[in-house]
Amino acid sequence: MNNFYTKSFAIVIAFLSLTACAQDKNPVNKQNSHEVVVPKLNIPWGFTFLPDGAMLITEKSGELIHYKDEKKTTISGLPEIYVRGQGGLMDVVLHPNFKENNYIYFSYASSEGEGDGGNTAIARAKLNNYNLTDVEVLYKAGPNTKRGQHFGSRIVFDENGYLFFTIGERGDRDTNPQDLTRDCGKVYRLNDDGSIPIDNPFVDIPNAKKAIYSYGHRNPQGMIMHPKTKEIWTHEHGPRGGDEINIIKPGKNYGWPVISYGINYSGTSFTDITEKEGMEQPLHYWDPSIAPSGMAFIDSDKYGDWNGNLLVGSLKFQYLDLCTITDNKVIKEERLLDGLGRVRCVEQGPDGYIYVGIENLGIVKLIRK
Repeated sequence: MNNFYTKSFAIVIAFLSLTACAQDKNPVNKQNSHEVVVPKLNIPWGFTFLPDGAMLITEKSGELIHYKDEKKTTISGLPEIYVRGQGGLMDVVLHPNFKENNYIYFSYASSEGEGDGGNTAIARAKLNNYNLTDVEVLYKAGPNTKRGQHFGSRIVFDENGYLFFTIGERGDRDTNPQDLTRDCGKVYRLNDDGSIPIDNPFVDIPNAKKAIYSYGHRNPQGMIMHPKTKEIWTHEHGPRGGDEINIIKPGKNYGWPVISYGINYSGTSFTDITEKEGMEQPLHYWDPSIAPSGMAFIDSDKYGDWNGNLLVGSLKFQYLDLCTITDNKVIKEERLLDGLGRVRCVEQGPDGYIYVGIENLGIVKLIRK
C-alpha cells in the first residue's frame, strides 16, 4: 500500500509539473489594462488613423466608418462587397502621401470577374469628407469561388512606396499556393497606381501572375513593415497547428502545403515533412494554433522594455500575444488583454500607443501599468 500511494503521489506531482510548464509557456501578463476608445463594433477587420486624429474602421459586414469625437459616420461610395464566410470588407490603409492626394487603399471580397462566388480585390479611392470618389480596382484575384475561407488580406506600404498585400489560398490547398500562374496563396507587390514593378521576381516567367512577390502561403491575416530593418513580416494561419511568422523575401516559396508543422483539422496528416530544399522555414510557429490576426511592432517609448517586440492577435484564444524578439527569434510569449474577445487587428497609433480591434467589443487602447 505504501508503494501504491508513493507511486500515485509521484504521478500527481509529475502531472502538476507538466501542467505548470504548459501554463508558463504563455503566461498572462497582469501588468496591463485597457481603455475602450471606439465602442460597439462587431467585427472591426482593420483600422487606420487620419492626420487629424480621426479613425477609419472597416466592419467586415461591408461598412466603412469614420470615427472622431465619439461620433461614428458611415462613409459612402464603397464598391459592392461580397460577404461570405471569412470574406467581406477587410483591411484599410492610407497612402504614404495621404495629406497631398487623399488616397486610401482597402481590401474586400468581390464578386466581379470570372466564375460564381467571389475573391479578394484591392482598390484605392479618394476620401472626400464622408464619401469615396475616384474608386479604382487595382487588383482582383481570380477565378471566383463560392468557398468561404482564406481571403487574406492585409495591406502594407514599404519604405519605397510599394504596395504589398496578401491573398489566402481560398481553401484550394492543393491547387493555388504552389502555382505561379494562379492567384491565391500569395503575397503581392504593386506600385501605388496598380502597375507592376519592373523588378518583381516573376515578371519574366511565362504565364506567371506578374504581381506575385512570394508564394506557398495559406492565409496571411497579419503583415507589417519592421520599423528598423524595413523588412516585410507576415503571419498566417496553419490548419491544426502550424501558424507561422515569416519574413517575406522576393521570389521565395514558403512551402504550403508541401511542408508544414500542422495537421488536418480531423487529426490526419497531409504532409510528412516540415523542411524541404528551396522552401523557407518560418521564423516562428505555433502549435497548437492560436488563429493569428493583426500584427504590429511596438516602436515607441510608451511601454518601456516592450519596445521592439511584436504583437499578434489571437482569434482562437482571445488574447494579444506579446512576442519578445531576439535575433529574429521569439524567445518569450505573454498574454495581454486576455479574454476580452477575438482579437482581429492591431495598430500603433500616431501617439505611440497600441490600439486593438476586438470583435463584439470595439477598439481598445493598451495601457501598461
